[in-house]
Amino acid sequence: MASEVAQIPAEETPAVAAAEKSEEPEKSAAPPADSAAAPAAAPAVEKAEDADGEKKDGEAGKQDKQQDGEEPKKDEAVAAPVAAKSEAPPAQKFNVHKTNFEKDIIYLYQFSRTPLLPSLSPYCLKVETWLRLVGLKYENVDHKMRFRSKKGQLPFIELNGEEIADSAIIIKELSSKYEKYLDSGLTAEQRNVSYATIAMLENHLIWIIFYWRAKYPDNVLKGYKVNLQHALGLRLPNSILNFFFKITFGRKWFQGTKKLKAHGIGVHSAEEIEEFGKDDLKVLSEMLDCKPFFFGDEPTTLDVVAFAVLSQLHYLSKDIAYPLRDYMTEKCPNLIGHVSRMKDKCFPDWDEICTKLDLNAHIPKPEPETKEGKEGGEQEKSNEQEGTEGDKIEKELEKDKSNEKESTEENKEKEETK
Repeated sequence: MASEVAQIPAEETPAVAAAEKSEEPEKSAAPPADSAAAPAAAPAVEKAEDADGEKKDGEAGKQDKQQDGEEPKKDEAVAAPVAAKSEAPPAQKFNVHKTNFEKDIIYLYQFSRTPLLPSLSPYCLKVETWLRLVGLKYENVDHKMRFRSKKGQLPFIELNGEEIADSAIIIKELSSKYEKYLDSGLTAEQRNVSYATIAMLENHLIWIIFYWRAKYPDNVLKGYKVNLQHALGLRLPNSILNFFFKITFGRKWFQGTKKLKAHGIGVHSAEEIEEFGKDDLKVLSEMLDCKPFFFGDEPTTLDVVAFAVLSQLHYLSKDIAYPLRDYMTEKCPNLIGHVSRMKDKCFPDWDEICTKLDLNAHIPKPEPETKEGKEGGEQEKSNEQEGTEGDKIEKELEKDKSNEKESTEENKEKEETK
């Protein structure tokens, strides 16, 4: 914009044009000097010449001082603010949604809460679980699912005016920045196993869950008790919002169905996809065995990802039939125990999150103002009112007494006169 302004030629302003026009008639209207008036004006001319001589001497002195290296003070005073303005750095602009961010606070953008699960997205739940496990300060942004990252994804974070998208990249960047490595105690072989298992979870088992959700959108709303009015921040009735949700997620041409076919899982039959999911759960159950976590007594990145994915199955309402959830409950009880341990370790406020649908239940809330002051003030006012009313009553009683005395005295006087 600045370059465009610089290319525009400067135009005269109306004030400048009017000033130049007003000077021309004054010069042409000046009358010539008469010869008779010349002698009378001679003394004045001499005085003017003397004054001019003094001015010229003063100007010559100033020029001599400038040549000697001394500059006028006015020039120095003018040059100082110009230099200060040129040295001031331009204000830095950030291309983020949270413009009034605090330094080193991680702002997480994800889906809204549900009454049964903190997030319907395993990727969002993965990032929040990791943040809680490593103990980094973060704040969820209540954007009512209106924002997406520059890649078109959720979740994404904003940190110090910079956006980071994709759950895997978010964890990688934050691990490097804050030196929070959950897998530092693993051997090279364990890291390879962890990498391959995470790939199975995120690129296979998650898509099997997404297939079920795309095929039964009505069961998604009922199974997780989703309140679309709260999640989207809209005033439309839930019945209308639910209707559009079913149409959007249920049609074959919807983007989710297209992604399922592009991934490859969507071209199989429902029975084949169910068998794929059961095989994945069986592998995870055998890997975990009797251990509290996949690689020992402390959770790692694999535990975070497994918890985020398996929670989508375990916390689905029992009122909704889902064979894959039932298989995990009956055949893989150790996976249920793993989910419970991760929940207790990372989400001690789980019940508060799901009941209040609070995105930031982990942040201490400011204490509400005590009502003692208000109650005390009201009591004082009431006491004052009672006091004024009491004074009025006392005054009225005194008046009555005085009136009674006057009446008795008058009666006495009348009796005496009689």
